[in-house]
Amino acid sequence: MRYIYLLIILCCFSCNNERVLYLPEIENAEITEVLDVSPAYIFYDETQPDSTLLNRKNLIITTNWLVNIDKRLTLEQAIPHIKFLQDKKRNAEMHKNEDAKNYFTCNDTRIGNLGFLEFTDVLYKENIKIDTVYHKYNMPTEENLKRIAGFHASSTIPLIFKDSNHFEIGEQESNINKLKNELDKLTEINFIGIHLQLYFNNNLSFQDYITIKRRVNSLTSDLISVDLNEFIY
Repeated sequence: MRYIYLLIILCCFSCNNERVLYLPEIENAEITEVLDVSPAYIFYDETQPDSTLLNRKNLIITTNWLVNIDKRLTLEQAIPHIKFLQDKKRNAEMHKNEDAKNYFTCNDTRIGNLGFLEFTDVLYKENIKIDTVYHKYNMPTEENLKRIAGFHASSTIPLIFKDSNHFEIGEQESNINKLKNELDKLTEINFIGIHLQLYFNNNLSFQDYITIKRRVNSLTSDLISVDLNEFIY
């Protein structure tokens, strides 16, 4: 019943008009409850020049923010609004609460309830020229893996997500279902660990973005970390 009630709030929330917001879906969210919250909504709205409509009237700086984003929006449409909300909290001078976090609200399909993905400290870098990224190496031979580990003093590996099913690591394109295998190859060679930088095509839907983020986060370990900077190209 609680889940149904929350969905009604999201679907019927309005700025004088009824609007529907389709939450992105997630499986096995690590966070399933957040207390002391206030919501923001980024609607898909074809009547707007950028097809988005942000409503943030009920945001309170000192609370945890639940950012509800329509899964149909692209990153190009959603990221500017997300950055605006982040800056609003980060730049607050009065009544600031350092413990207050930001979360994306999702529909956790496993439990049939809401799940949340924190993005408080993520820094979005837009309009990246992908050809400037060092990723011109071949995979997955051991010789090239050793060269990668030796070249990157910080063991930083760029992962370039072209769409929801494919990513590029070096000059090799691979299916996202093989992501774990590719990372395992790298950590076998570089025993001190690797640090991932994520690059997202700005045409990815917000649903695709959430799906990829959840998959990458599930693979983090003592040997695999993820950069807080995320690059949109």
